[in-house]
This record gives sequence, C-alpha cells and structure tokens, in this order.
Amino acid sequence: MAVVVVDYGAGNLKSAAKALMEAAKGSGVEVAVTADPQTVRHADRIVLPGVGAFADCKAGLESLPGMVEALSETVLEKRRPFLGICVGMQLMATLGIEYGEHPGLDWIKGRVVKLRPGDANLKIPQIGWNNLSASPHPVLRGLPKDADAYFVHSYHFVAEDSADVLSRIDYGGPVVAAIGRDNLLGVQFHPEKSQAVGLKLLGDFLKWHP
Repeated sequence: MAVVVVDYGAGNLKSAAKALMEAAKGSGVEVAVTADPQTVRHADRIVLPGVGAFADCKAGLESLPGMVEALSETVLEKRRPFLGICVGMQLMATLGIEYGEHPGLDWIKGRVVKLRPGDANLKIPQIGWNNLSASPHPVLRGLPKDADAYFVHSYHFVAEDSADVLSRIDYGGPVVAAIGRDNLLGVQFHPEKSQAVGLKLLGDFLKWHP
C-alpha cells in the first residue's frame, strides 16, 4: 500500500512522514513525500499536512501544476482515504477568513475563522495539549478515553453541517478538533506531535476502509 504526504512547502512534512512510517512499521506500507501530481493519482492513501496561514497554504497547493486537480480526482472521484492535518484540514473548508477571504477546496462545507475563546485568560494561538471528545468514527473510536492531543492554531473550522464534526475540544467554548465524511478525515491537532495518541490515530488511518 502506498501512502503519500503532499509536499507543497507548508511545513511539517518530515515529522508527519516519520510518524506515519512509525505507525506503519512492519505492515508493508510505503510512505513517500511528493510534490508530483501523478504520484498522488496512484496513491492508496493521501495525507495533507499544513503549517502557516490558510491563504499561503492554498497558494502553495495551487503553485504545483495539476496538484489540486490530482487531489480532487484521487480523493473525491476515486475515493481514496484522505487525512488533512492542521491547515491541511482547514483547506478542506469552503472559505478561510484569515487576512481576507480565501477559497478552500470546498470538500466539507464550512468556514475557517479566528479562534475567540470565551475565557479572556486563554491565549491565541492555542499551543499545547487538549482533551478530545469521544467519537464513533473508525479512525478515532480506538483512541484512549480522555485522549489528549497537541494543538497549535489561531483559527478553527466552523462546519455548516454538525454531522461533519467528529470530535471537539473545550478552549473557552467548543472548538472543532476533527471533521469528516465518507473517505475524508481532517484533524486540527498534530498527530505527529501527539505521542502515543497520534501514532494510534495514524495506525488506524492506515487500516481504515471507508
């Protein structure tokens, strides 16, 4: 099985790939980092990480000729399992509201907006560990009860349909931690920085057959 991590100049590629390799150890899964749309088209699973501003990350994807089309063809038409991480998850939205309004991939209807916790003592960006709500999703339901994951973000996903929200955290109010439907999955936190919880999630993503 071939898993690709999409390289579009958006940060944590090596750490995401290394964590996937660790989760895949002994399974025969091959993990590759690529900026080649044809490699994406032949992948069995796709991971889109992301660090930075929404608009910059979208521009990075669009700067690779044919990459957005390859992602749409492989993920939406061929229905290969997809995992978006942090800004990679946010790019699944319809629109990002960060330094203006910027179109996302529009795979899951929603907007990415500034994080505004109800508690004035909570800092932005949120940096650190937070407790995930339980989820019945096949990739999330095997996580330990009261699982903690590592977050670094100033913006969050507001979904149009609550059915697309798979898990939340509390950060001065409810904040979406994971979204998904069909073969699509996105997590706001960083599995590659979330130790045993992150490795468990990545391992279950590699076994997932939506």
